[in-house]
Amino acid sequence: MSEQLLDSVKSKYGAVAESTLSNDHAGVKAVAEAFGYSAEELTSIPAEANMGLSCGNPTATAHLRPGEVVVDLGSGGGLDVFLAAKMVGPEGRAIGIDMTTAMIERAKENAVKGGYTNVEFYQSTIDNIPLPDASVDCIISNCVINLAPDKPAVFREIARVLKPGGRVALSDIALKHELPEAVAQSMAAYVGCIAGAVLIDDYKAGLLDAGFQHVEIVDSGADLNAYAKVENQAGCCSPSMETGKPLQVIGEACCTPAPSSTPSLHEELTTLLSQYDVNEAAASVKVYAIKPAV
Repeated sequence: MSEQLLDSVKSKYGAVAESTLSNDHAGVKAVAEAFGYSAEELTSIPAEANMGLSCGNPTATAHLRPGEVVVDLGSGGGLDVFLAAKMVGPEGRAIGIDMTTAMIERAKENAVKGGYTNVEFYQSTIDNIPLPDASVDCIISNCVINLAPDKPAVFREIARVLKPGGRVALSDIALKHELPEAVAQSMAAYVGCIAGAVLIDDYKAGLLDAGFQHVEIVDSGADLNAYAKVENQAGCCSPSMETGKPLQVIGEACCTPAPSSTPSLHEELTTLLSQYDVNEAAASVKVYAIKPAV
């Protein structure tokens, strides 16, 4: 990733971490529910842990058990870490890894607020996980690996820290076919988890090359337009989409955000979704893989 991209990703996600977005906002809650979280799950954790950044619910498919060690790559405000912490119980550990200082700070504040005693948060990129070899039972991640510039390095790190027989349960964005050049080169599309995504077949090949077995990648069928709910929660409009057609420009945004020299991540996502039928090329996927036991 170029320094410009890295700085943009850190800046946009840092700004989200410093915002007031939380599960108390109808739009933020709607995004999480659209990608598989139940109302009960969302009310069981600190409201500030959810900022409308998910593309799935990896804890729902990770089959976590009491006493296990689970690591969330790109843990943000701690949403999945806190859900996982309840599943692994006091004898287990739930660990969050995030490269953004403001996200780590927000997650730690949420941990104190929620009274969690079995969670830890570390600041690092996900291609350099600060944990020992073979120390983790399960790796989860939620809409983050698509942002990694060196995905093979991430997959190798996952394999390194997992115990033999350990498993992967990821929610991510992957491509059904190549993006149009305008989208592929868009900074907003990259930071918004689209332009950095790879083809589903390439994602699977990357995991196999890292030594994983029983790799499955399943299209969840979730509507990626759900992200627009954060900006459009006042109900002024919804992005106009034409389904079943090639990804193409289909019009300008009907809601114009307040002028700003630095649009927020959700504003950029809303603009992108109002111009392109992202569902045509990209998908919210569930990723499963197992590290060989020997």
